[in-house]
Amino acid sequence: MPHHDHDHRQSQAGHAHVDFGRAFAVGIALNIAYVAGEAVFGALANSLALLADAGHNFGDVLSLGLAWLAAWLSGKAPSARYTYGLRSSSILAALANAVLLALVTGAIAWEAVLRFMHPQAAAGPTIMAVAAVGIAVNGVTALMFAAGRKRDLNVRSAFQHMASDALVALGVVVTGGLIVLTGWAWLDPAISLVISAVIVFGTWSLLREALDLALAAVPPGVDRAGVAGYLEGLPGVTEVHDLHIWGMSTTETALTAHLVRPGLPVDDILLCEACGELRQRFSIHHATLQVESGAAPCELADHAAA
Repeated sequence: MPHHDHDHRQSQAGHAHVDFGRAFAVGIALNIAYVAGEAVFGALANSLALLADAGHNFGDVLSLGLAWLAAWLSGKAPSARYTYGLRSSSILAALANAVLLALVTGAIAWEAVLRFMHPQAAAGPTIMAVAAVGIAVNGVTALMFAAGRKRDLNVRSAFQHMASDALVALGVVVTGGLIVLTGWAWLDPAISLVISAVIVFGTWSLLREALDLALAAVPPGVDRAGVAGYLEGLPGVTEVHDLHIWGMSTTETALTAHLVRPGLPVDDILLCEACGELRQRFSIHHATLQVESGAAPCELADHAAA
């Protein structure tokens, strides 16, 4: 049966690779250096807050790397074996990222609970100085992505991660100041638990989205009912079945559907315009539409998904 495949190879993620490759590289380098320094000074200052923030920042280094990887992979051409290219690698990376963050957060939270039971003195001035550097590093990195945050999902994700890190670092600075003023040792593990909660919140969202993508769920930003309604409203279409929408990667969405148009010839212009509209209205980058006359039932039709 006739079909039409509309393949958009120049995705938004590809533009992120072209326009923000240097920003990703500089941001990752700055944050790796800062994470290493923060971990060292956190150990020297006996500050679990700094160690927790180092774990948080390490997770965001992974997130930056994931965003850069997704942008780079989106430019790889399909092959005879990998007909969609390597776009789905970003989904696997997201799953690994979420699991690693969960493990790191669990270890930090457990240590914080132990310190509540056995408080240990922490060096407040050191905490403040190191976290202040974190505000600068994360703030500068966020600014590098500010220009493209409205037009690209990867860039917006990088911007939000870095901006939130700057706010977390500010909280650590305030904690260090309070420790200096009050001498309350319990503030260090307390802020560690707060940071752990922030990580868990972000990690849970990442894990859930990565699992949905791995299971070929409809991406959260796509209105499936709206897509079905649009296809059913195309000229001559009396039925839509086998409608499937899934994420090819963390940045691109694909669609396949069967359109029943009784007594009408295949209209390439209509199909091309429909694929273009699906991209513009629903951000579906790869649409494959199969046209059927309806003279014979399609044995593979999944009417329950229509």
